[in-house]
This record gives sequence, structure tokens and C-alpha cells, in this order.
Amino acid sequence: MFAICAQMSDEERKLDRGAPFKSISGTLNHLLVTDRMWLGRFYADPFVVPSLDYELYADFEELQREREITDEAIFNWVNSLSDEALSGDLTFTRFSSPAEYTLPLWVCALHLFNHQTHHRGQLTTLIEQAGYDCGVTDLGAMPLQS
Repeated sequence: MFAICAQMSDEERKLDRGAPFKSISGTLNHLLVTDRMWLGRFYADPFVVPSLDYELYADFEELQREREITDEAIFNWVNSLSDEALSGDLTFTRFSSPAEYTLPLWVCALHLFNHQTHHRGQLTTLIEQAGYDCGVTDLGAMPLQS
């Protein structure tokens, strides 16, 4: 999706399109914010921002570089997991409320990826509404493309 977004002007990426996080750029920033929040919880190193729609990076190229760094961190975290770790619990404070929550770690990991999928679906819609083709996004079909 970043390759497609790179074809757009900054104005197109930042145009308020009526989405929950307003724009393509806003949605990309939200995903990065929340992924870093979850990584912070997983590593017991909180990532604190003032809001879930906080713009971490206004510059698209910087946002893309930071996304790649965060994706590598997620990849490394997943590769470090064991069945034993996944069967344990994670206690954390939700952003939207000051209460502590405890969930099985496997549920938190599943949520990390489910949340990404949810907002990538929104991005696909926003990108296509802007007149760009996202191509095939069905997981089962992607490996079949050359």
C-alpha cells in the first residue's frame, strides 16, 4: 500500500475523506501509533502518545521508513514467541481507560494483526476512492500472483 500511496501527492494522502482517522495519512499514522503501543506493552516499555489519531510523521517518506522499522520489530517479536509465552497473560492499561486489563497474550497478538487488517481494509477503500488500484488483496490469492 505504501508503494501505491507514494504515487499520490501529499495533498491527496492528507485529504480528509471522512474516514475514522480522516485521511490516508491519518490512517497510516494511526496504525503505526497502535502497533508501537502494542509493542510497548509486549516489551513492558510503554509507548505514550496524546491521542490515537496523533500524527507521528507528517513526512510520507519518514512515515514509510518508520513503518518498515516497526514491521521488523513486530517480526522479531513474533519470532521470539514460544507456546509457553503465548499461553501466558499480559496485563496492560488501555489507552481509552485508566483501568488495567489482563488478557491471554495470544489474544493480544491476534488483536495486533486483526486491528491492522481492519484499518488496511479502510485504506484500500480510501486509496481506491482516490482513483488508485490496490490490486488483489485476498490473502489466499496473493501467493498466486507473480
